[in-house]
Amino acid sequence: MLAISVNWGDMIQPHLLKHLEQRVPRYTSYPTAADFASQIDATRYVSWLAELPTATTVSVYVHIPFCSQLCLYCGCHTTVARRHSPVEAYVELLLGEIALVGGILGNRRATHLHFGGGTPTILMPHDLQRVMAALRMHFHFTTAAEVAIEIDPRTFTREYAVALAANGFTRVSLGVQDFDAKVQATVNRMQSFEQTARVADWLRAAGVAKRNLDLMYGLPYQSVASVTTTIRQALALDADRIALFGYAHVPWMKHHQRLIPEHALPGSSQRFAQSQAAAEVLVSGGYDPIGLDHFAKRDDLLAERQRAGRLHRNFQGYTTDESRTLIGFGASAIGALPDGYVQNASSAVAYRNSITAGRLATARGCALTAGDRLRRDVIERLMCDLQVDLAEHCAAHGFNVDYFTGTFAKLDALAADGLLERAGSKLKVAAHSRAFVRNVCATFDTYRSYDEEHFSRAC
Repeated sequence: MLAISVNWGDMIQPHLLKHLEQRVPRYTSYPTAADFASQIDATRYVSWLAELPTATTVSVYVHIPFCSQLCLYCGCHTTVARRHSPVEAYVELLLGEIALVGGILGNRRATHLHFGGGTPTILMPHDLQRVMAALRMHFHFTTAAEVAIEIDPRTFTREYAVALAANGFTRVSLGVQDFDAKVQATVNRMQSFEQTARVADWLRAAGVAKRNLDLMYGLPYQSVASVTTTIRQALALDADRIALFGYAHVPWMKHHQRLIPEHALPGSSQRFAQSQAAAEVLVSGGYDPIGLDHFAKRDDLLAERQRAGRLHRNFQGYTTDESRTLIGFGASAIGALPDGYVQNASSAVAYRNSITAGRLATARGCALTAGDRLRRDVIERLMCDLQVDLAEHCAAHGFNVDYFTGTFAKLDALAADGLLERAGSKLKVAAHSRAFVRNVCATFDTYRSYDEEHFSRAC
């Protein structure tokens, strides 16, 4: 459990500020998407798909890059759709891509399906039904498969809740971020608690019982008091899982973030205080902390898998899905295969041109080396379990633990600052230091010669 304190402003010691301000990846993969290169193209992706053993189970991700309104904090690949015609045209492209991949893979068993965005529920119900029908034609979803979608409560309807149930969706993620009116106005996302609670009721009545909430700290005008007020309101929604993300302010990459007043953004120590105070309220409210930034009810499968050491992490965050192969559909969608990672073109035009020409839209990716696979597993265990035995993982991958000799000095420096404990090859990040787990993971990252401005602050 997390350390309990009532004086959050004094929690962070000055020598730890440098770690909070370090820009490090979120490590939803290793290597990270920032390390993908154009040498991995559609030809390579086709060969990787064709080489997948027929017994391989897969997960499926569908990216919908449209929203009805742009939230200023957004870091996603999305665009505002003023009319529905671009969305309808995009659905046709998705159907084409699904058919192309399905023609290579054949009918594969799938254990998980996730619609992300953007706002996936910008699709009309009949659009969603067409995509689901195409996916079911080319993938055999197991009876235990989780079918999940991200929704925007501001545009959601009772009828859409019924449509989700009819299409077999079992989990929804409700975007909330913050309930404070001043914060909402500043980030261009007005959304009342009552509006959100009504959507939760519609989903429950329709039979879509599993619900996630997405919340944020580090937004303009947020304070410890306002964040904890939002968290207490969120507890009343009775979600199974809650994600608590730190806002990543990268206006040099996402130009719309320049509209956010920088003087209103909390500093590193304030962000840390917000995250820790929010976590304390969540734990007091009956949620287990999961890895870095997720929380789940103790009887939720996510918490059970963490206790069993079977938790995983992918591009959607922490997951119970044990399939190691992810097939991504849509502009900017990322896939993961035994040989490496692939990503579709982010540009809508480039994606359209490829699919209409009858070829996959793979624009970049990364082929995995043996060392990458070892480091990926070490980083995943740290992110999920907050501990790892390097000798055990080295042996599993055919390496001697001396492979990490050059890393031990960096780890010992973090240990000296209290971020972790090291006993030989065994590493452990204390529960009260979980905010720094990305800093620990970064010591194993051999690709970090690139510009760190790609990434958000550690906390």
